[in-house]
Amino acid sequence: MAAAEMCALAEQEPTATGHRPVLYEAALEALAVRPDGCYVDATYGRGGHARGILERLGPQGQLWVADRDPEAVAHARETLADDPRCTVVPAELADLPRLLAEQGLAARIDGLLADLGISSPQVDNPERGFSFQRDGPLDMRMDPTTGESAAALLERLDAREIAGMLRRLGEERHAGRIARAIVAAREAGDPPATTRALARLVEQAVPRREPGRHPATRTFQALRIAVNDELGQLDRFLDGAIDLLAPGGRLAVIAFHSLEDRRVKRFIRRASTVGDLPPSVPVPPEGCQPRLRALGRDVRAGDDEVAGNPRARSAVLRAAERLA
Repeated sequence: MAAAEMCALAEQEPTATGHRPVLYEAALEALAVRPDGCYVDATYGRGGHARGILERLGPQGQLWVADRDPEAVAHARETLADDPRCTVVPAELADLPRLLAEQGLAARIDGLLADLGISSPQVDNPERGFSFQRDGPLDMRMDPTTGESAAALLERLDAREIAGMLRRLGEERHAGRIARAIVAAREAGDPPATTRALARLVEQAVPRREPGRHPATRTFQALRIAVNDELGQLDRFLDGAIDLLAPGGRLAVIAFHSLEDRRVKRFIRRASTVGDLPPSVPVPPEGCQPRLRALGRDVRAGDDEVAGNPRARSAVLRAAERLA
């Protein structure tokens, strides 16, 4: 699956019925929810997976939900306010391990889920600037109250830096052409400040179209990842995730493009092996034992789910269990 596939689906096939969680049953099965367990939905979105976890919890169970998007946090607080089993934490993905540890949850969590996709309300709201289907400000921040917008980023970077970003985060083959066009527009006093303006500029800069994909798809993906430091957020989250899990606790991550999925796959592989030890060492010394056990192969959406929710087409679920 190409790295820009999820972004392409978001542009071409917006939903009309709101957010639908991808790989719903597979994610809940991977978590193996116990009625009295403690679980974390690290990326609440609009709560599809969270509601599934709550349905499986008993009165003594606990669910912590987190999101960096203030709109998602507000939705969680409104929707889950009456459920004493649930706690809402406004947090970036990278900060969540530290915040949960400060709440005394280190080595106590039975299941930790991260759905890395952007939610349908984010994509479908033109004011958020994630999509060029409808015109809106070129923003793309998961948290619009902090950080640098996509428009500001394009104002600040030079052509070489823009091209490098597009190649690295969007796998864009025409990165140089697009970067030069952005800088030329900027120097002419007409920098792209809206989603449609950037999409038109990219379309004019790209010499030929890929079948079934708008020329700006990869550019929009790269900008969104850069603006929100999505890969850095994921790396820091994974680094702290294992210490949150109780022995036997499950980690489940849903990725939507190859840049994310490769990181998750390599993290689980590293944590599931003992490294390079001499053949003369029959038992790995303390501190060298694997910390995780991979749970089967990656899981992808079936034809029925993709037919009902096209954005599920690029989703990949990987899961692992903490060893004692």
